[in-house]
Amino acid sequence: MVAYIIRRVIVGVLMLVAMSAVVIALFFASPVDAAKFACGRNCPPDRIAETREALGYPDPSLPPIDKAAATVKVWAGFLEGVAVGRQYPVNEELRKAAPELVTDCPAPCLGYSQNNQTTVNAEIAEAAPISISIAMVAIVIWMVFGVLFGVLAAVTKGTLVDRGVVGATLILYAFPTFFIGALLLNYVAIKFGLFPAPGYVPIAEGGVGQWLVQLILPGFTLAVVYMAGYVRMTRAFVLESLSEDYIRTARSKGLKGPKVLFKHALRAALTPLVTMAGLDFASVLGGAIITESVFNYYGLGKLAVTANRDFDLPTVIGLVLLLGALVIIANIIVDILYAFIDPRVRVA
Repeated sequence: MVAYIIRRVIVGVLMLVAMSAVVIALFFASPVDAAKFACGRNCPPDRIAETREALGYPDPSLPPIDKAAATVKVWAGFLEGVAVGRQYPVNEELRKAAPELVTDCPAPCLGYSQNNQTTVNAEIAEAAPISISIAMVAIVIWMVFGVLFGVLAAVTKGTLVDRGVVGATLILYAFPTFFIGALLLNYVAIKFGLFPAPGYVPIAEGGVGQWLVQLILPGFTLAVVYMAGYVRMTRAFVLESLSEDYIRTARSKGLKGPKVLFKHALRAALTPLVTMAGLDFASVLGGAIITESVFNYYGLGKLAVTANRDFDLPTVIGLVLLLGALVIIANIIVDILYAFIDPRVRVA
């Protein structure tokens, strides 16, 4: 078991390094002047040159070979920042000339936003708790109800209940996210007052109860969209498991229906569901742009939109690398969970 986990972690680390190299190459190996997209909109040429020096970005006029070498240097500097931290400006002469303007970016440093005069870490630290909170509430809702309704549809296969559950989830899935969010906001929160007006309240300020109440509507908005897939997948996997030989053997030994269903059939169906949940959770963290906009939550999705709009390239790069890393980490966690759910995976 320990060897299996070590192998998965090593592979994950190698994937993280490779992903960072690809992302840096995409942004800096092209002929486009990266400093122009890090300085902000309507930035004058002298300010662009200052940004290039401060962030250590390559000059777009360099020959291809020199540009490639400069890109590798940018990548090495980024890895150094992640490992031990960095100081901005990265140019030592600029730091000596104006020590009062030096900014420390502790590890893991994801960059410095010249546009906002702050580290990317600080921007993410402000937005991440909101996105993580929404994603946590959403995944609990869609997993609990998705699996519950999926099992219900499976055990009532072919009946009116089965068709009603599958049909209702598909109808909800057909509605766009902004429509569901606006509907809940305008009627459930504003008109009927069943929930307070949206606004993120940290646990440290309002307690767990207030934190959870403020997240129910955006979390449910996301959960409704994802839940339809889990209902159908759970139904399909449970039906497949119920037709296996070991299920018939368990029944022939006298095991009751609920025990066969939940201990044997559902456990076998959990493996693909865990894969879906891990990847969906990682994607929701940075992909809930519409939901965050509807409920006016400044999370990672809204931060990404703002960074793109304002030509804040360091923040965009930091978010791309962070969200890509979350997907890889989610895969590692899923692989480890596999080993607990299905012991056969440990020898793979």
